[in-house]
Amino acid sequence: SSLESELESLKDELIALKRNHEEEMRQLQSQTGGDVSVEVNAAPGEDLTKILNDLRNEYEQVIEKNRREVEQWYEVKIEEVNRQVTSSSQDIQTSSHQLTELRREMQNLEIELQAQLSTKNSLENSLAETESRYGCLLQQIQGQINSVEEELASIRCEMESQNQEYKMLLGIKTRLEQEIAQYRALLQEGQQD
Repeated sequence: SSLESELESLKDELIALKRNHEEEMRQLQSQTGGDVSVEVNAAPGEDLTKILNDLRNEYEQVIEKNRREVEQWYEVKIEEVNRQVTSSSQDIQTSSHQLTELRREMQNLEIELQAQLSTKNSLENSLAETESRYGCLLQQIQGQINSVEEELASIRCEMESQNQEYKMLLGIKTRLEQEIAQYRALLQEGQQD
């Protein structure tokens, strides 16, 4: 990751700074401890050893200052990296928590979906059963209707037949009444004669 790469880069940079520091120390030691031919315009009575010691102390102070600055810089960089790592860890925890919540929500939705599917299947079965039951009932009712219609047709036919017979009998009755009236009139005429 980017944080690991940055940390490795800081480590490499620290190693390089330490090497430079060691090299500077070796150079100073060689300058102060080796055979150095130095022409010093010193006043009579000045101690050359004291001058070299002062020079060595000055270099050591500079080196110590550089060392502290390097260590301080390194600590600051490490602190920055640690803060970034902590922030990334918090982000990971937050993302993990969100992922857990999403999984829980997905499970709840899956359970609800299964419940809805079960209810749908139950309603479909109930509807099919109701349609089948009412289908049989409708067939029975339709059969009864057909039977009643047939009976009504038979009654109409019989009524029509009776009506025709009634008309015929009524016609016969009318003719008989007319004939009877004629016979009565004839009888009355015969009696008068």
